[in-house]
Amino acid sequence: MTASSRPSRVFLFLQGPHGPFFNALGKMLRAAGAQVWRVGFNAGDRAFWFHPASYIPFRGTPEEWPDTFARIVSEKNVTDIVLYGDTRPIHAKAVAAAKAAGLTVHVFEEGYMRPYWVTYERGGSNGNSRLMEMSITEMQSALALSDMEAPLPPAHWGDMRQHMFYGALYHWFVMFRNGDYRNFRPHRSLGVAKEFQLYLQRFLLIPAHAADRQLSTWRIRTGGFPYHLALLQLEHDSSFQEHSPFSTMTEFLAEIFDGFAGGAPPHHHLVVKAHPLEDGRVPVRQEVKRLARLHGLSNRVHYVRGGKLAQLLNDARTAVTVNSTAGQQVLWRGIPLKVFGDAVYAKPEFVSTQPLREFFAGAARPDNRAYKDYRRFLLETSQVPGGFYSRRGRRQLLRHVVDMMLSPDDPYDALKLGTAAPRQQLRIVN
Repeated sequence: MTASSRPSRVFLFLQGPHGPFFNALGKMLRAAGAQVWRVGFNAGDRAFWFHPASYIPFRGTPEEWPDTFARIVSEKNVTDIVLYGDTRPIHAKAVAAAKAAGLTVHVFEEGYMRPYWVTYERGGSNGNSRLMEMSITEMQSALALSDMEAPLPPAHWGDMRQHMFYGALYHWFVMFRNGDYRNFRPHRSLGVAKEFQLYLQRFLLIPAHAADRQLSTWRIRTGGFPYHLALLQLEHDSSFQEHSPFSTMTEFLAEIFDGFAGGAPPHHHLVVKAHPLEDGRVPVRQEVKRLARLHGLSNRVHYVRGGKLAQLLNDARTAVTVNSTAGQQVLWRGIPLKVFGDAVYAKPEFVSTQPLREFFAGAARPDNRAYKDYRRFLLETSQVPGGFYSRRGRRQLLRHVVDMMLSPDDPYDALKLGTAAPRQQLRIVN
């Protein structure tokens, strides 16, 4: 290929969300005239990439990865890298090298406004996002250039079952078809066989867990007591491990129980809600019971297994979390929220700075108008309608995100510069 015929954009894909989204994204980028390559680190990566000519297997050790990445970038004349999550070791090293080389870094993540949107940013996400350094005043100035209304969410994309299915399938390939990738090391501490077992178990127990959740929720909603919500996360999630002061969920729970016991009025209750994808690798329920007994709160603490948050939020007095994206739903309802880790929404206008005991005793209300400006800013920039896992969600996501990736401006600059494409005003489907 001569210099004159070489594509102006060459995208190198690393690891993506489980399932076929990255393959569909690469296909559309090729249709747009770009060249696309994919590095696969295990058989699960290979299974969901359906373009063999562009697949580059990495079979080396983690120590060999930085040199291999530099060689691929040079040989393929890479201009952009694409990845899902920026904190796993192979991605963190690639991002650092790509930034040093002047490449554009495209980062996908679960939506800050999940489940109706996914996150697309450049350079970093979560605690590494540009949002961490932006003030509400800056966002309001950018919004002054737009007269769009914030888009409404659809009824659902139907992603949860597909998410669990693709997760189990991915780990099946890694467990049973990984002979060509003997040096592969998962970025999580749990073994691949155990990951597969937990995904499969969670998928099969959906009906039983739903019944347990409905019963717990019914007891809380009909209990007639004021309550506060503790929103848990997955202990192995990168946002929790990389952007919080805790290393285990037990540490977070211990702090919450101590603050609640010392500050909440004696007739108030505490509702501990597990993450929807909690799979039992951490004994959360047992820890909740132990801490409740330790603080003399056994009759005032309730555990809810995953599920949707809306029903519990309707009557909640406050909520606490490390840095869960569920905090956005709390703020949207104007409920006082306290966070402990780095979060893109942890702005002083609407996240409490009160000491924990004081917060439980009588939390100050957030500035709801400032939060609505923040929310609208995100929905016009980095939050893209759609989902990674369902077919309908992927179609919707691809309609928007390919043009965003090809744009010379990142989502936040595009709004300020007036180059952002208008977002579709999604309709709620009954």
